[in-house]
Amino acid sequence: MEKYRRIFVIVLDSLGIGAMPDAEDYGDKGVNTLGHIWEYKKDLKIPNLRKLGIGNLLGRSDDFVGCHMKLKEKSRGKDTMTGHWEMMGLEIKEPFQTFTETGFPQELIDELEEKCGKKFVGNKAASGTEILDEYGEHEIETGDMILYTSADSVLQICGHEKYTGLDVLYDCCKKAREITMRPDWKVARVIARPYVGEKKGEFKRTANRHDYAVKPFKNTMLNLMKNRGYDVISIGKIVDIFAEEGITESHRSQSSVHGMEQTIELADTSFHGLCFTNLVDFDALWGHRRDPEGYAKELEMFDENLGILLERLREDDLLMITADHGNDPTYTGTDHTREMVPLLCYSPSMKNRRELPVQDTFGAIGATIGGNYDIQPEDHMIGTSLLSLIGE
Repeated sequence: MEKYRRIFVIVLDSLGIGAMPDAEDYGDKGVNTLGHIWEYKKDLKIPNLRKLGIGNLLGRSDDFVGCHMKLKEKSRGKDTMTGHWEMMGLEIKEPFQTFTETGFPQELIDELEEKCGKKFVGNKAASGTEILDEYGEHEIETGDMILYTSADSVLQICGHEKYTGLDVLYDCCKKAREITMRPDWKVARVIARPYVGEKKGEFKRTANRHDYAVKPFKNTMLNLMKNRGYDVISIGKIVDIFAEEGITESHRSQSSVHGMEQTIELADTSFHGLCFTNLVDFDALWGHRRDPEGYAKELEMFDENLGILLERLREDDLLMITADHGNDPTYTGTDHTREMVPLLCYSPSMKNRRELPVQDTFGAIGATIGGNYDIQPEDHMIGTSLLSLIGE
């Protein structure tokens, strides 16, 4: 019999909590996203996260409720899809293909230009804001579109909402997704990056981003829940990360604050199953841009909304707060960082309070969800349920 009728999983995208044992293999020695933000802003105001024990994971001695622990990443990689897919039971043994050093092959660009009837400029690894400053005016003048990548397995296309149009941008991205399904060019995601503005220094990306991801290679816990008739509600980019697989309802967010507002609204409904929320601004706006001040402010805004959500939780609700990788804004470069992530578990019905040992996979999250709803994981799924430890 299920203990929790509703489970809320909230992913603070990129809020790592200390280097993985193999972090040096990824060039990430000594990284700690939350730890270094807290060192940068010593008066960081996150009372609700601290109430759930996040400070204790960094050696503080806060009074707390519920259970908290760190999770190691078993998969190879440090990207969004790897982290989220592992949460729901999939181990990624071969990292997704990247084109960080070389850009995409000319054969790919030629085929994309032929299919889209457009020329593409850029074709290199770049910051999303810098590439707009470099080529935005060029797109307005010529109609050429901007194509770039990053340290992640992504092909990103920028299109000006006024001069190129969302329909054209989305159509080109769909064609890019078809082309990049070939083994030699297969990237995890093609991302449409719409923007507005008239000149360098004024260009801004909009909330009309759309991700075209490869589908999970096997069932995840989301598929199993949907197949059993439970609600699986996506808030933010979860629906894109899982290519709509296992999702029964989705809500796109304009920002991380909006994503929390949507989650709070959902808490006032009577769904039965999972609300899975991704809050991307921590990563996209502050981690990649190496802005610890902005990251800290985003955390404080989240914490205020977390306080509202905690008041809305029912006795038979379970809240799980975690992250999908790190992105230390005090570290070199602009890439994600290979880190452990926090897992904070709380229900108004919990009687115990404890710090649990480090778990060896993010898959503990999906396994716990499955355990609650008496869903037997498939043989390929990783992770052990924490239900007996957190539910006492």
